[in-house]
This record gives sequence, structure tokens and C-alpha cells, in this order.
Amino acid sequence: MRIVVAHNRYREAQPSGENTIVDSEIAQLTAAGVEVLPFIRSSDEIPSMSKVAKALLPISPIWAPRAQHDLSRLLTEHRPDVLHLHNPYPLLSPWVVRTAHRHGVPVVQTVHNYRQVCSSGIYFRDGVICQDCKGRAFGVPAIKHRCYRDSAAQSALMATTLAVHRGTWRSVDRYIALTTAIADHLRDYGIPDDRIVVKPNSVPDPGRPAPLGDGFLYMARLSPEKGVGLLLDAWRRHPVGALGTLRVAGDGELRPLVEAAAAERPDVVYLGQLDRAGVQAAVEASAVVIVAAMWHDVLPTVIIEALASGRPVLGTALGGIPYLLGADAPHEPAGTGPAEIASAVAGGGGGSPMPAGIGLGEAGWVVAPEPAALAAALPVARAGASGLTMAARARYERIFHPDVVTKQLLDIYAGLARTPNHV
Repeated sequence: MRIVVAHNRYREAQPSGENTIVDSEIAQLTAAGVEVLPFIRSSDEIPSMSKVAKALLPISPIWAPRAQHDLSRLLTEHRPDVLHLHNPYPLLSPWVVRTAHRHGVPVVQTVHNYRQVCSSGIYFRDGVICQDCKGRAFGVPAIKHRCYRDSAAQSALMATTLAVHRGTWRSVDRYIALTTAIADHLRDYGIPDDRIVVKPNSVPDPGRPAPLGDGFLYMARLSPEKGVGLLLDAWRRHPVGALGTLRVAGDGELRPLVEAAAAERPDVVYLGQLDRAGVQAAVEASAVVIVAAMWHDVLPTVIIEALASGRPVLGTALGGIPYLLGADAPHEPAGTGPAEIASAVAGGGGGSPMPAGIGLGEAGWVVAPEPAALAAALPVARAGASGLTMAARARYERIFHPDVVTKQLLDIYAGLARTPNHV
């Protein structure tokens, strides 16, 4: 089987889980005997582009003529079975879907964000969840609020791109929804069920889990939507040392907030940005991993890393987080306010009573994205961590192990390769 993997890499200065997942998936497919033809562009190329190329950048999200030329040549020469698209912006453009179809090549896309609808891709603005552009033919609110790169002009361009390519996105042959929440997002966008497959990402198997550590680990970009401020607020509601150590890893605009907390309290330790070995060491040193997202986070890779190491996770009940943890609560609460979400997850499940507002899943707990709810859940998670370690690892092996996920992906490709070619 011959597969083109198309992806516009995010800048290396901006750590990207999506870049990591694409690299990992290419390696897994190659190991499975698939001939992978990478069609990769990087946003790091932009500063060194010629003046002509830079002049064409504003239209690249809509069309990207150089990318279409190069892709057309690749498809003609190698005649692949499938094109697998990840991120098309800004140097590939969704037009690659049309180019592939013109060559009779079916397209699968992994949906890593909400950019079929939302110009920023994350349904989050000014510290709160925002879905103002949902259901609109044209994203005027995105322009008004400068949602894309904090620029009205670039937001207008992205809103135009989304409007122009609505038909393009609806022509994709198969969508990979990383969680059930993303599957619902695609259905709401108008994609029929028979073109949606739920297939999560995976991470390499770290092997037999190390003995449970102590305390908590938060590992994410230090930005408002990732919830580090929420976590620190909740942590301060407990006496110093009452919950063990809170380790915080990552970097971003809220780094000074974390550094101040670490200077203020000896039970908060800032680890900085970690490499792969550092990530594994931090996970093993902890008992519970925290994912305090304030947005509908699609698939936080840190959750899968935690489960692989037998660490349960305490997360907010938003986006794909409950799905990843096997929580019984609704994976996409109807309301987005803290009271509604707390009500949705109240009582939890799983055989033992939970305090109100804490939902129990197969491999962790979910709570409303508010300080009081998270503060109440912290001691519950610390006390219950040892009882979920085996379940966390078992969930990883059953759903997120590379062997399982790669087989799913190969089955998706095989089904597409048997469909009639586009003409």
C-alpha cells in the first residue's frame, strides 16, 4: 500500500503535539510495511521564501498554487492509494483535497481541531469557550474579535477560506475523528456517519509501568486555554504539602504565573520544557496526571502517555477528555457553563460513590472547569490513584497501543483504496 501523508508542520519554536503525532504515525506505518510518501511543508520555511512566494502567502490558505503543482506531480509519478491529510495551513491549503480527487486519489483527514468552523481552531476566546461562528455561512465574529493571529486582516482571510472550502471539506472521503466529541463536531458540520471513523492517536509503549510515584503532574503549553491558572487556583485552596508535590512542565505565556507559584509554595515545582526522557521521568515520579483544559481539548497526548505508564488522570469534562478516560459522563455536555458541566458529571459512576461534581471513569476522574470543583477532586484523585493504575494501563493497551491504532488506520486505508476513483 502506498500512502501520501500531507501535513503543514507548525513552527518548531512552538511545540506541537500534532507534529509529533504525524511523525510517530509515519514511523508506525513504515514499520507496518506501508510505503509512505511524505508531502510535508513547514511554517519555518516562510522567512526564507522569495519575495514572490511571500507575496502569494495571503492566498495560500485558499489555494496555494505551488503546493498544488508539487502534489500533482507527486500523484502522477507515484499513483498512491490514498492521501492522508493532517494540517493544511497555511502552505498546503484544503485545495489539496481537490487536487487529489482530480487524480482519482481518495482522501482521509485526521481532524486535530475545529477549523472547519472556527478560525482559531479551538473554540476559545478571551478566557472562555466561544462558538459564535458555529452555524454561520461566514465567520464575521472571527473578524470582529481578531481570532486568527490577533489580526483582523488574517482573520478575514481565514474566515473566507473556511467559507470557500465548505464544499471541499464535505467532499473528503473519510474523516478520522480522534474522539467521539470530534465525531459529533463533524456530524454537526454536515458530515454523514458513514464517512466518520473514531480512531485516537497513540504513543509508543514505554513498557511495564514503574511503581506509582507521589503527587501530581501537569504537562501542557502554559496558555490560558490549557488551564494552568485554573489548576493553580485550585491548588492554593489546600494547605502547603497537603497533596504532595505539584510538578508543572511546559512553557508559554503564563510561565511567570507558574514561576511565581513555585516561588511562593515549596509543594509546586516548575520543571520547564521537557524532552522525551524528561516527560517519562516526570510521569513516573507522579501518581496522577492533571489535564485542566478550559476549552474543548480534542485529544491531549499527555493523557495517553499517562495511561501507558499506568497513571490515572484528573481532567476537566470538556472535549475528548472524558472519552479518553472512559468516563460515564457525557463527552460533550450540552452547556458550557461550570454549573451545567458539574451537573452533567455529578455522581460519576464506576461502583463507588463519588462526591458531587466528580465523575469517575475507567482510568480517571472528570470535573467541571472551575477552581472549586477541581480543588474538591484533588484529594479524591490522590487517595484513589493506586486503585486505577492497572485499569489505566489496560485501557492504553486495549485502545491506544500503536499496534491497535495502526491496524485501525490500515483498515481505513484499505476501505478507501477499494472505493471507485474520483474523476
